[in-house]
Amino acid sequence: MIGISKDIQYLKGIGEKRAELFRKKGIKTVEDLLYYFPRSHEDRSQMKEIADCVEGETVCVSVTVFSPVKDARVRRNLLVSTMIVSDSTGALNVVWYNNRYVKGQFMTGDEYILYGKITKSRGKKEMINPVFEKKGTSRFTGKIVPLYPLTEGLTQKIVQSAMEFAIKEAGSLEEYIPDEIRKQYHIAEINYAMKNIHFPEDFDSYNIARERFVFEELLILQLALSSRKDENTIKDSVKFDDILCVRDFVKTLPFPLTGAQKRTLNEILSDCKSGKMMNRLVQGDVGSGKTAVAAAAIYTAVKNGHQAAMMVPTEILALQHAQTLTEFFAGMNINVVMLTGSMKAKEKRLAYDMISTGAADVVVGTHAIIQDTVGFSDLALVVADEQHRFGVEQRAKLAAKGNNPHMLIMSATPIPRTLALILYGDLDISVIDELPPGRKSVKTYAVGESMRKRVFAFLEKNVSNGMQAYVVCPLVAETEKSDLQNAEMLAEKLQSIFTSFNIGLMHGKMKPKLKEAVMDEFVRGAIQILVSTTVIEVGVNVPNANIMIVENAERFGLSQLHQLRGRVGRGGEQAYCILIAHGNNEVTKKRMETMCISNDGFYISEQDLQIRGPGDFFGTRQHGLPEMKIANMFEDRDILAVSQMAAKEIMEEDPKMESDKYKKLRKRADRIINSDIVMN
Repeated sequence: MIGISKDIQYLKGIGEKRAELFRKKGIKTVEDLLYYFPRSHEDRSQMKEIADCVEGETVCVSVTVFSPVKDARVRRNLLVSTMIVSDSTGALNVVWYNNRYVKGQFMTGDEYILYGKITKSRGKKEMINPVFEKKGTSRFTGKIVPLYPLTEGLTQKIVQSAMEFAIKEAGSLEEYIPDEIRKQYHIAEINYAMKNIHFPEDFDSYNIARERFVFEELLILQLALSSRKDENTIKDSVKFDDILCVRDFVKTLPFPLTGAQKRTLNEILSDCKSGKMMNRLVQGDVGSGKTAVAAAAIYTAVKNGHQAAMMVPTEILALQHAQTLTEFFAGMNINVVMLTGSMKAKEKRLAYDMISTGAADVVVGTHAIIQDTVGFSDLALVVADEQHRFGVEQRAKLAAKGNNPHMLIMSATPIPRTLALILYGDLDISVIDELPPGRKSVKTYAVGESMRKRVFAFLEKNVSNGMQAYVVCPLVAETEKSDLQNAEMLAEKLQSIFTSFNIGLMHGKMKPKLKEAVMDEFVRGAIQILVSTTVIEVGVNVPNANIMIVENAERFGLSQLHQLRGRVGRGGEQAYCILIAHGNNEVTKKRMETMCISNDGFYISEQDLQIRGPGDFFGTRQHGLPEMKIANMFEDRDILAVSQMAAKEIMEEDPKMESDKYKKLRKRADRIINSDIVMN
């Protein structure tokens, strides 16, 4: 027994070189390997006789070698190896391509189990490149076999063998879900589950095992997030005594607040009046009016005698938000100051002075706000725009500038309601799920390559009429392995077609200053068509941009396409989104159809999750959560609901999980918080 905490290289058959390959998949210890779950299983338990084998099916056959392997070099780089095997019902040709190791492995009369796909050649049944092992071994045939995600150099046999030894060497695993919880929610014991998740006796046993690990993963994640949330909610903060003053601000708005905006604002102000630190996420679709709600909260902070800060990812956004707030607060004696990295030293000194003395009521800026040189007089409210752009350290540094200031985080990425609790477990959530009346929906069309001329003609007509356009590509530059549209080539191509327009280029590999300069030119109208990768996803407000063309739209997730579409339609003109998609498979068709029929980000995110699963949905890393090893947050919604109930019961009974009953669970939850969750 080598124990689950041991380095994987000491496991039988691994060693230093193979351990390095496993490390590329994040597998460092025996425990990491055990929790490296199969992506699927192959049922190799059912044997068939050769006579009953049908072309196209993948089967297991028990055979005797009739004639050993013969090699034939068909051409310089193609070696074909063939062997004839038989059982009591007939014969089968076995073929390998470019496998010089099979010659000499088989002797006439030897008995083997083969697993592979049946094909036909010249009327005879064949099996190409089968899995094989001597009869009686039963390691890779004659049973249900796991298939794992691989990396270059790792084969299924290597991972399967390593897993066999890991289960054997780990011995009896320690159970950390209390017995009464397992019984209450019908959850399998860990040793039974670990064996049957990898090498199940049958598919029923696999399903029981999988349910255990999905429940475990979601339960531990929620306990970890609940612990984080409890730490935040017990902190004292500035109390806003007068929250009714916000009515004076709302009266000045040129539009009425929607019901969802009013509800969200009430939730924010109720938090700010409680005397406890607010940690609230405001989640709303593009154009739902999050900025007006943030402005109302900032107004209330200032009118209660405090300072507020708004932190955004880029200088252009900082400039736009500073202008918007200045317009909102016109004639209200509220001083808005901007602070960004590119300001001149003299401008910065003046800003520092105004912030530290309290002359600046509201500070809008980039991460320059959290530099050590910046000292606030009385910071009581922090608004962070587009939360996934800021890490936990940046948020903590900003919070340290005041006495646990209230934190308001704005996100324009709609997340299905079923998931919001998990994704933002350390935050209270407000949802603005209503668009202001009169806002025009972006008309969306999905077209194929054959429509490109018409798309370009439409583009030329609109830009000639004074509008601007985005063209988004999935790649920066051409690669040998891909024929996807790429930004650099397309920018050149468009410039040669539209000689009278200025074509801009922007991508993630450009230096921030250059990106900002290009975006600034686009905002000012000096660039008419901006060719870009997805770096414009979370971008600035360009009311004059009314066309979004997305190349290779099939390569983007629905939520990403919706975010891109949100870049246009911010002015009074009708806006259009044209998705140029290649390939006609069902998933692509369904995605494009969803985009064309709906502008509702919440509906789209639900569909995205259903179509793709959570793997690529939002890149969970972006939200600071550990990657799900087994749980699928859409398909496993029932288990998610059950695990939420269990987590709630545990936290009510023992909020800090200090009792013997829960201390093992606490240990697992702590491990996630410390290593994986970087709540943004």
